[in-house]
Amino acid sequence: MIVPYTLLFDEDRGSGPGLPLLFQALYGSDWRMPPAPAERPYTFTNFVVSQDGRISFDEPRRSGGGDVSRHAPHDVWLMALIRARADAILTGGGTLRVAERHRWTPWEPFPSAEVELAALRAAEGRQPLPMLVVISGRGDLPASAPALHVPGQPLLIATTAAGAERVRAALPDHPNLTIVVAPGERVELALLFQTLRVEHGITTLLSEGGARVYGELLRDRLIDEVFTTLSPIIVGNRPPPAHPRTSLVEGTAFSPDDPPRLRLVSLRRFEDYLFQRAVVLA
Repeated sequence: MIVPYTLLFDEDRGSGPGLPLLFQALYGSDWRMPPAPAERPYTFTNFVVSQDGRISFDEPRRSGGGDVSRHAPHDVWLMALIRARADAILTGGGTLRVAERHRWTPWEPFPSAEVELAALRAAEGRQPLPMLVVISGRGDLPASAPALHVPGQPLLIATTAAGAERVRAALPDHPNLTIVVAPGERVELALLFQTLRVEHGITTLLSEGGARVYGELLRDRLIDEVFTTLSPIIVGNRPPPAHPRTSLVEGTAFSPDDPPRLRLVSLRRFEDYLFQRAVVLA
């Protein structure tokens, strides 16, 4: 496991199931999971961010969050814990291509905790593996990606009518595949979330969909909690005309009159890293 975090403060006022004592001892306090709304899952996201607000170096084979976190054990342990409490994990087709050989299971980031994480899922009445939900309007997925072929893991692809044809051609015999076809030219997150909640019984959803998906979730008021690891490194940015490195929110700009606002719930530290948990205010 890991050395326990140093808890700086915790003002969690929530209700709902908490963590087993083993996880509380390492995490420094509890994390209670509120009930899901009737129309969508209770949704949270998890990012690691550099001191200058970047979430990626955007370099070939060096675009993942691990390069920003420096693969810090406390960051990947927390990622594993957050995944373990999710009925489903949401990601995008672009993230799937960048992640190459990654699998969206709770123990992929921290394999030595598989037994404890599996026991947590069982105790909370969750399926052995979270459903992997992939958003891809075009449906041009890397068909050989290991994430699409984890034995026993349900896979749901949210796409358009044209994209659905590509998905069926790429994954013709997938045993656990569900395709959700958007009624229009793009995948509407609110409608997708309603489908996940009502038709698939998803009560908790972790978004690992990247900066654009995060911006859309904030814009559409579909996110409840935000976990952020503040890494001690500085990523910097390329000079124009090069494409800028990705920041925490991309593709969505908010009005200065009414931007989304977070309430800080807890703050932890290990060495030079800070681990923030916040709720999104309505």
